[in-house]
Amino acid sequence: MTIRHQFSAAFLFCFLLSFAQEKAIDTVYIFDNQLKNSKKFQKIQTLNQEDLLKNTTNLSEVLRFQSPVYIKENGRGMVSSPSFRGTTAQQTAFVWNGININSIFLGQGDVNNLNLLSYDQLEIKSGGGSVIYGSGAIGGTIHLNNELSFDKGFHSTLFLEGGSYHTINSFLKTSYSDDKLSIKISGNFVKSDNDYEVPEKNYVNLNGEYDNRTFNLGAAYKINTKNRLSWQTQIYDGEQHYPTSEFGTKTKYLSNTFRSLLAWDFISKKINNSFKVAYLQDDFQYFSNINQPKSSGGSGDSYFAKNDFNYFFNNQLAFNLITEYHFDKGEGYQSGIAGVSRNAGSVAGLLRWNPNQVLNFEAGVKKDFVEEIATPVLYSFSGKMNVTNWYSFALNISKNFRYPSFNDLYWKPGGNLDLKPEVSHQAELGNNFKYQNFKLNLTPYYIQIKDMIRWLPTPNGYWSPVNTNNVESYGLESQLDFEKAFENHQAKLSIGYVYTHSKDTDTDLFLMYVPQHKIFGNATYKYRFAEIFVQGMYNGLTYTTSDEAIRDAINPYFVMNAGVNLTFLKNYQIGFKINNIFDEIYETTAYFPLPKRNYSANLLINF
Repeated sequence: MTIRHQFSAAFLFCFLLSFAQEKAIDTVYIFDNQLKNSKKFQKIQTLNQEDLLKNTTNLSEVLRFQSPVYIKENGRGMVSSPSFRGTTAQQTAFVWNGININSIFLGQGDVNNLNLLSYDQLEIKSGGGSVIYGSGAIGGTIHLNNELSFDKGFHSTLFLEGGSYHTINSFLKTSYSDDKLSIKISGNFVKSDNDYEVPEKNYVNLNGEYDNRTFNLGAAYKINTKNRLSWQTQIYDGEQHYPTSEFGTKTKYLSNTFRSLLAWDFISKKINNSFKVAYLQDDFQYFSNINQPKSSGGSGDSYFAKNDFNYFFNNQLAFNLITEYHFDKGEGYQSGIAGVSRNAGSVAGLLRWNPNQVLNFEAGVKKDFVEEIATPVLYSFSGKMNVTNWYSFALNISKNFRYPSFNDLYWKPGGNLDLKPEVSHQAELGNNFKYQNFKLNLTPYYIQIKDMIRWLPTPNGYWSPVNTNNVESYGLESQLDFEKAFENHQAKLSIGYVYTHSKDTDTDLFLMYVPQHKIFGNATYKYRFAEIFVQGMYNGLTYTTSDEAIRDAINPYFVMNAGVNLTFLKNYQIGFKINNIFDEIYETTAYFPLPKRNYSANLLINF
């Protein structure tokens, strides 16, 4: 049975299970328990289902309009990569339920091959996190969380959307839980002809269609008051046709992903322990001509075992020991990568001290052991002080790294077995202000990256990766939040400004695809059954070449979206949205404009 047939059967089963009553929520279990500790010291932006449904096109849209991350996207729904604080996509870690899922071949994640509506919650954490989340967690981490509720009974959600360019988007999520058992099943389907036009650029998005489907199954069982077993599995199947010119050759990319995670949690007064084992499989195929056999591809398997042990000496002092082992193996096609594998493990220790309600401290050290690669000792230190009831500050200092991917090491011709890991040192000072219904965060930061891996041309006519760049990045992340409810009115406002100065210190030139200025904002107003929301996003001048050529740079742009949602009979909601209201002509990657004004309508049912 193919993945598509498995998905169809699962989607039908999901629908049949969905009709029943519901009860009040008791507890919610999220698989990534380290994020809870990080929130004491670093600003972590949490986006729940109601936030994600405001940008249902894809995960790129969510990050573009609702986070400080810059998204480089080769056309709507195509290859997409993030940039935190002036770093690259390889220096961003994607974390699925506590497990780093960056590609073992590329060392990064493709944003648009992570189906947005497959997750219950998205959390965005700026700043280094290699002590906890490993290789690649230099600029920031993007957390894709699935959660399970207990003592809730039956509950289901159905979402259907139709939009411009013959776009169809849907998901069905259903769950059952009592005080011992929790089960959740969900399925997603997305399809679009994606044939938009930008006449001013003489551009038609030919061969830009895409479709994908995802199936999720999660379960948790409380054995007794101290022990709990949980399981999370995800299957993804996607197809992207890459845009081409009228006379160009049509290409496409197929990707299939399987992820499964089993966790055993033990909780007592003195000891909390979480043991996880996981298996990840990624298969991808590229067709340089859609009418011919595949021209390149690969298949990778990763096996994880991770133990997170916490011992509480008292209410003020705790010790955390994190041990991890994973084995990666990959097989390439037309890449020269044949049967490569790698063993890797790590040991990290963290000491947490909370002497009173004013002060919090955390210090950590980590050593990675990667087969045939010398790795540095990493560290982290965080301290927070609640100065007054309206002001607090948090200092974070860390050393982080990324080791070379399979492509970096073994691609033929060009792979370089002598590559060293990228190493970064960074510091940030988070300033938090609160006044009535307002919250303001101001976080200046500094990052220094040594031995950045770059692919450069060689005298032999092919490209090869080398440790060449030393990068210095500094700037400011800021966000103002306002929320107020009175009688039948609810208002919510969030505005963020990001300043980024990121340069190659050897050339004194700005890095490509790192805008110095980004502003993003979201505002929502609810009155009884009606909700109106608007979004805006401004990006400053963005260089697309390493020589800061203005003629090739992406000019500043401002894009605004708006929508309305109407709720009736309590559990039914219909919505309408206008994307790019002002018909802005813009692109995030040179020569790949994104759509002008377009529309969508949706139906959301909770039962």
